[in-house]
Amino acid sequence: MFTFTRKKAGAKARRSTAGNFFIFCIVGLLGLFSAFPLYFAVVTAFKPLDELLYFPPRLVVLRPTWTNFTDLYQLAANMWVPLSRYLFNTVFIAVAGTGLHVVFAAMAAYPLAKHRFPGRNVLFSIIVMALMFVPQVTFIPQFIMMAELGMVDSYAALLLPWIGSSLGLFLMKQFIEQLPDAILEAARIDGASEYKTFFSIVWPNAVPALMTVVIFQFVNLWNYAPKELVYSESNKVFRMALEQIVAGDPIARMGAGAAAAVILMIPPIIVFVLLQRKVVETMTFAGIK
Repeated sequence: MFTFTRKKAGAKARRSTAGNFFIFCIVGLLGLFSAFPLYFAVVTAFKPLDELLYFPPRLVVLRPTWTNFTDLYQLAANMWVPLSRYLFNTVFIAVAGTGLHVVFAAMAAYPLAKHRFPGRNVLFSIIVMALMFVPQVTFIPQFIMMAELGMVDSYAALLLPWIGSSLGLFLMKQFIEQLPDAILEAARIDGASEYKTFFSIVWPNAVPALMTVVIFQFVNLWNYAPKELVYSESNKVFRMALEQIVAGDPIARMGAGAAAAVILMIPPIIVFVLLQRKVVETMTFAGIK
């Protein structure tokens, strides 16, 4: 009997180890598949021009060089608007747009999640429906609204459309909805106002959702290139400047374009690495698989 028990326990352990190994292999393959675009972009940025023209493209660089980055710097230095201006515009739009969206999304999500009022379900249904539309669908309505308000070619045209992003509002509403009502009721019994309850209780407890929204919004705004809303060089963002540089001679400046792509990837990756632990928790609360 003792021997039989040991064999059964050993068989169970072997099955568990085999299953874990299989899952590890699958996750590893998916991770490699996801990381491949980043790897290829970095490798391409260090290829000389002759290797960039190889077909089919090679997955390794034979003669790595920094020439693409130096060429990009020289081309940017010759622009009549300093590159620092484009960088400032991008950082300002990304940081300000992300901060405003996080605050407005959280404040709008709180009453949707914790209060009952007429039209609440209709409003949330509209928010969910808005998730189905890609940003390109709203380009023309956005331009008409900004033109009527006299905000075309200004920072307002770059910021306002992103403040009401539906994804952030949806995530915040789903997360705040899971917070215990007893905590909020205790705060109201103690005489706290709705603003005090929100900023003292809801806001600190919604940090995982806030960080998730920061990641999504920052990535979107960092890669934002609103050609239809901005035409003055002093108001253009970093990505638009790099696209103009590469467009001057697409073949000769192919390496500079590859270097620009790597530079544009760095800030979103840093933000994601710093905050990614909060994403899983938020998706679990929001019911997203």
